[in-house]
Amino acid sequence: MLGQLGRIPADNVTRIEIVDGATLDIPGLSGQVANVIVEAGGVSGQWAWRPEFRAYYTDPLLTRGEVSVSAAHGAIDYTLGLENGAGHSGAGGGTRIFDAGRNFTEYRDDAWTGEFNAPKLSARLGYEGPTGSVGNLNLSYQRIFYDYIEDGTRTGPDLPERTRSVEVEEGGYNHEIGGDYEFALGVGRLKLIGLDRFAHIPFSQTVVTRFIDGSSPALGSRFAREGDEHERIARAEYRWKAGPADWQLSAEGAFNRLDSVAGLFLLGPDGAFEPVPLPGGTATVEEDRFEMMASYGRPLTPKATIQLSAGGEYSNIQQAGGGGLSRTFLRPKGSVSMAWEASSQLDVNAKLQRRVGQLNFHDFLASVNLADERENAGNPDLVPQQSWELDIEATRELGRYGNASLRLYGHLIDDIVDTVPIGATGESPGNLDRATVYGLEGKGTFNLDPLGWRGAKLDARFQVQDSRVDDPLTGEPRHISNSLLRLGELGLRHDVPDTAWAYGANVSYAYRAQNYRLTEVGRQWEGPVWGSLFIEHKDIKGLTMRATIGNLFGAMSMWDRTVYLGRRTGPVAYYERRDRRIGPIFSFSVSGKF
Repeated sequence: MLGQLGRIPADNVTRIEIVDGATLDIPGLSGQVANVIVEAGGVSGQWAWRPEFRAYYTDPLLTRGEVSVSAAHGAIDYTLGLENGAGHSGAGGGTRIFDAGRNFTEYRDDAWTGEFNAPKLSARLGYEGPTGSVGNLNLSYQRIFYDYIEDGTRTGPDLPERTRSVEVEEGGYNHEIGGDYEFALGVGRLKLIGLDRFAHIPFSQTVVTRFIDGSSPALGSRFAREGDEHERIARAEYRWKAGPADWQLSAEGAFNRLDSVAGLFLLGPDGAFEPVPLPGGTATVEEDRFEMMASYGRPLTPKATIQLSAGGEYSNIQQAGGGGLSRTFLRPKGSVSMAWEASSQLDVNAKLQRRVGQLNFHDFLASVNLADERENAGNPDLVPQQSWELDIEATRELGRYGNASLRLYGHLIDDIVDTVPIGATGESPGNLDRATVYGLEGKGTFNLDPLGWRGAKLDARFQVQDSRVDDPLTGEPRHISNSLLRLGELGLRHDVPDTAWAYGANVSYAYRAQNYRLTEVGRQWEGPVWGSLFIEHKDIKGLTMRATIGNLFGAMSMWDRTVYLGRRTGPVAYYERRDRRIGPIFSFSVSGKF
């Protein structure tokens, strides 16, 4: 959605309305939403180039940018776009290893770099008929290029000196065709929606350790996987008005399929990689899913509205190979939401919904992460998680000072996906019975003009969250793996009055729970505090230019983990403490229109 908005030329935007989603003729939508009113005309285009430079471990990023052209002729409008969502990253530094008694045993010095490019060609064709019919056709084709290289050394008391290299390659392509057509039918309107998507994604990871003495043979392993993903969706929506009420009936059918072939290889004495067994690594996973929903919305009073939706989802999941089986599920779904204009300055929204999650088909299959010494055994018994989710949000308009909102939420989750035991020694993504998530989020935009700082505004956001799930090994309550605990963001922007200049600063902090696997527990993150400064000029020969310096507070790439001999109810094997430098990040952007 953000990509589509980014391809709309600013000159074609008539206005942007911030409205309450529950007041729109879109069942199930609630909270504040942006309604972008666009009027296309003639031929127009826009482009942007966003290079980035890092002080350490990475080559300059020069390939990130996008260009799009939009035009309209009579009842037809179209947009053609080419973008490359590229990114370079890297870090380097030391890792210390300690034994179960916390005695130092090994020092590792590593540096890695990752380069990602994903050029995407897209086209959108829109049609608006004389009788009010509306149609859209969307096409896209994307290539994926990702390369990761890590080189390091290993030294320690009574250990042979050695080097270690890690190489990851991921590529492939995906293409998508989708569209919708809406027209008047009887007392209402019928909308037909279709989507066909295919992705081919090869992946390989190779780790080789070589000994400095030159006499010991090298040790190495490789994990390789090729996957083809298919998705087809057909959906129909029929909506109509009956007095003050809005009704909608919808039906959807979806077909998803993953064909995956994976292998594990060990480096032989002759320097060639030889295959070794990887049970459960090759299989086909298919899902046929059908959904039917009915929605109803109406005003309760001039300042309060309600929306109700109810229905269910039926799915059949089949796995051929890898210990596969076939299962069916019938899950109820629905929601109730209310919007209340408590006053001209205060809006309150509440929503309770029953949500059914979607599965990652790769979690059904065995896989290996050689760099981190982890293995998933594969789990054909995975089921989609379900949740009851309650959100209550209040938005307060502050007049000339801006606006602020506060959201309170709580989720009760059934069959949450986490790491579970497989057999006597294995582990893999699987389902735990229940979990809870609850938290508080606040955000706001504060204009500083009334305080005498013309053109300045402050954007702020904070979030405090907690979660609970029973650990599958110990039975004791703990946080959900990698779940958010605390978050804070603060951004300042000053558009200097009567000039084309602007500048500002941003700072952010995030802290997440530990990751719990059956053989280890740890926390891997980058931070903890990120900061940046920028300066911008909005009209240099018609171009907008911005320069930014990031990572002002020296955020690091860190990993603290405890690895056990077997499962983590047993003795500790070692402790790992990683601290890698990222360094300052310099970025530049130039954008224009034609």
